[in-house]
Amino acid sequence: MQTIPDTLCYLNGEYVSLRDAKVSVLDRGFIFGDGVYEVVPVYSGKLFRFDEHMARLSRSLGKLRIANPHDSAQWLERCRKLTRALIDTSSEKAAAMDQVVYIQVTRGVALRDHVMPRDITPTVFMMTSRMKPPSQEQRHAGVACVTARDFRWERGDIKSTSLLGNVLARQLSADHGALETIMFRAGFLTEASGSNVWVVHEGAVLGPPKSEHVLEGIRYELIRELCEDAGIGFNLRPIAEAEVMAADEVLISSATKEVLPVTTLDDHPVGHGALRGKPGPVYAKLYEAYQAAKVAHSI
Repeated sequence: MQTIPDTLCYLNGEYVSLRDAKVSVLDRGFIFGDGVYEVVPVYSGKLFRFDEHMARLSRSLGKLRIANPHDSAQWLERCRKLTRALIDTSSEKAAAMDQVVYIQVTRGVALRDHVMPRDITPTVFMMTSRMKPPSQEQRHAGVACVTARDFRWERGDIKSTSLLGNVLARQLSADHGALETIMFRAGFLTEASGSNVWVVHEGAVLGPPKSEHVLEGIRYELIRELCEDAGIGFNLRPIAEAEVMAADEVLISSATKEVLPVTTLDDHPVGHGALRGKPGPVYAKLYEAYQAAKVAHSI
């Protein structure tokens, strides 16, 4: 049985211990998964790409017809209070304390009915925890992934708390000792269970186009910016499964993984020639640029 840490969290206007936080069994997030969430990285006490995360939160809420319960300044104040509290209760120095802030907004509490009820108050929950970044070995040698048909629902563009499809997909990779499950819909790349996916072809970074099947990760725009600054080609277009399997490099990105090289896919090495099965040069450039961006884009 896992022990719930005694850290500070935010729930519906109050700061309480995570162990003591409670919501109603009739909360629509519990009954239907009727809500959205965000995960904001925090480096040395500063929030990374905060405005972009807030913009995506607003987009997801709008698509579910849930009013945003706070403005950007209120979200920022609550995030900062939680991150400071975790630092204050830790023996680690602030400079070494990288965190992730989890934000969840559900439609609220109502009697069970599929129809969206009107005039109920959204449930707002926030917590923070230490970031668990990839290991040095994973960055040096790359990671293994598996592939699968994208069997999730059609609205991957909403960062919904309804994550059963992602849970099932992630378990497929866990069952094979791999880090992620890279998915394809009708023969074309969508994303991984908890990451965006990129392929490198002839020195350029390619990603799936934005659509209802793909969550627009915060790193979508960031990877484009990093490629532009590094003189790396960047393009969003449909990517066939065969192109992924034959790519020079395959990369995954997320809030906690940042950018990470995939060196084995379905037990086959990724890449060609001397770099077959090894992290490639485009990954190396993007990783270095990402570290600089963490300083430049945090508040």
